[in-house]
Amino acid sequence: MKRGIVVKSTGSWYWVRLEEGNMVQCRIRGKFRMEGIRTTNPLAVGDEVELEEGSEGYVITAIGKRRNYIIRRSTNLSKESHIIAANVDLALLVVTVNHPVTSTVFIDRFLVTAEAYNIPAVLVFNKTDLYDAEDQAMLGGLTVIYRKIGYPCYAVSAETGEHVDEIRSLLKDKITVLSGLSGVGKSSLVNCIEPGLDLKTAGISDAHDSGKHTTTFAEMFPLKQGGFIIDTPGLRSFGIIDLKKEELSHFFPEIFAKSGECRFYNCTHTHEPGCAVLEAVEQDEISESRYVSYLSMMEESGKYR
Repeated sequence: MKRGIVVKSTGSWYWVRLEEGNMVQCRIRGKFRMEGIRTTNPLAVGDEVELEEGSEGYVITAIGKRRNYIIRRSTNLSKESHIIAANVDLALLVVTVNHPVTSTVFIDRFLVTAEAYNIPAVLVFNKTDLYDAEDQAMLGGLTVIYRKIGYPCYAVSAETGEHVDEIRSLLKDKITVLSGLSGVGKSSLVNCIEPGLDLKTAGISDAHDSGKHTTTFAEMFPLKQGGFIIDTPGLRSFGIIDLKKEELSHFFPEIFAKSGECRFYNCTHTHEPGCAVLEAVEQDEISESRYVSYLSMMEESGKYR
């Protein structure tokens, strides 16, 4: 029996980096069902697995317990989920205020999921070389909102390399997953972070403003400085899953901090008298855009229970 980490999955074949460092291609034996969650992918990049070598090659026979994962609803109408990556130390959400526009609702859905699964998250605003004065003002406003509630924010240009050194230093000796909408330049950023990594020869090319899915499968790459980075396919949307309505506020740090001041212990922060959260929104202590995201997720959580 050998052990390793899944570094790429195509759905039927899995590439596993063995403990000794070499790479093998595998299939899976039987069906994997993790913690009762119905997922479109039984194994995800970052999963720790056990495998055996048989007459037809390597077969994955067991999967280790996941310490965390980033998960999303596979489609807006589905009860199935898709695990983007497992066992990560850091999540970088690559966003753009233009070329294309990343909505605050998308950002907040990702951050809530990271909070729910105890994954530190960082916002990386890419394509600053394309921003005009209006875009820069929008960037400044979003940075204020997210830094205030504890999320580090970085403004970079994968095209020019501006401030990418700051991102590179975050990744040392960590397993980091990159996620974001199609077209925000995740693969460009990976190429800039690790110049010796030719993602195009690995069958991965950059996404442009058209938002095409040019990264087909999630894949983990080693970093020369130590650690690994997981490049993932661009998303169109981010549906939350497996989060109860009554627990949702726990994953908005600023709402959770205020909730202790509410008149009712089971306040939903939607309509109750004496709600400290509603008052904080009115006083601009809590961002209106964050509160709108909270309401949309409350509605979605009720719909899929």
